Amino acid sequence: MENHVDLEPAVGFSRLRVKGFRRLHDVEIPLSSLNVLIGANGVGKTSILEVMRLLAASAEGHLQETITLAGGINSVITADRREPVCFELDMPLKNQNPIQYELSIQSNGVWFVLQQERLIQKRDKPRAKDPVFKHIDSHGQDIMFFDPVSKKLTHPTWGYSSNETSLSQVPKMFKEPEDFRRILASSTLYHALDVSARAPVRLPQPMTLARFPGQNGEYLVSCLYYLRESEPDRFDAIEDTLKVVFPDFERLLFPPVAAGTLALGWKERQYLQPLNAHQLSEGTLRFLWLVTLLQSPELPTVTLIDEPEVSLHPEMLHLLSGLFREAATRTQLIVATHSERLVRFLEPSELLICDSDEEGGMTLTRASALDLEAWLQDYSLDQLWEMGQLGGRI
Repeated sequence: MENHVDLEPAVGFSRLRVKGFRRLHDVEIPLSSLNVLIGANGVGKTSILEVMRLLAASAEGHLQETITLAGGINSVITADRREPVCFELDMPLKNQNPIQYELSIQSNGVWFVLQQERLIQKRDKPRAKDPVFKHIDSHGQDIMFFDPVSKKLTHPTWGYSSNETSLSQVPKMFKEPEDFRRILASSTLYHALDVSARAPVRLPQPMTLARFPGQNGEYLVSCLYYLRESEPDRFDAIEDTLKVVFPDFERLLFPPVAAGTLALGWKERQYLQPLNAHQLSEGTLRFLWLVTLLQSPELPTVTLIDEPEVSLHPEMLHLLSGLFREAATRTQLIVATHSERLVRFLEPSELLICDSDEEGGMTLTRASALDLEAWLQDYSLDQLWEMGQLGGRI
């Protein structure tokens, strides 16, 4: 049927536009499979990741909670401005026009209202009565969903919350918007891993079925154990990567410490007994967590990583760039970094340069759009960044 869409994204999302979100006054971000954001402190790199996290939370029905935890709507909107916060997100589809999501949030004192929300797709048929097919078309309190049974836009007949997005409340039987909602909601942001003395990653962990190491490393042991037993090729790849970085490393062990609880053991050739997680350095734990994350077999459609270089030795970053590329064949990666060393191992097409404009907002340029061919004959990308040829510096 004309309205049926098989939501199989070609590469996650292809375009993000943000207006009125902190320093993102009006920025359009072209997205590919691997996107590494560089720029000075405070320019807005992390804000791009936070926008995706906000949209993912809103798709799960947690918009109100997320804005409250961020300090309220007035902490989210661009300072000294009263315009609504606006988001546009395009998802390319195989053999079809992209599906496009639009959301506008207006401040209302210390609260907010959802001004407009649409989930649309342009039609190919030139004689169509309406050139845009609307899955969701909401304006203020006028909420409309396309009903696949009646074949028309209708108001919701179920309990509806005006503080959450229409997308988060779409019935699961409405396949296309529900598929889009699920894909967006799965987007996950990973900050630098907590490696303090009592952090979950340093402690024995109860066993559970885990295909990811967790945002705080709380499932690292379970995930590694699962990979060893069910995905041995991926587990071997993790150990092989560790052997390259740590020449004395031999293997990972999982000694039981109580019923249903395992510890993490790190065996080195100089010692008869393995080291425990609480004995490992911050950089070692963070690198192990990152490698495990990037080797996870069921990564979401979009994975967001903020400052992966924290505590890592510069030589680890060469391997990390390769792990990013491999993972980017299975998930769309959006990474924010300050590391010149990591930039050295990237391609111009993978690099997004963030700068400030004269009004304190952000401008964004993909490095492959710059005329760098002659420069790259004599300099590496990190050298060009340090020299100021790419921008993105104070």
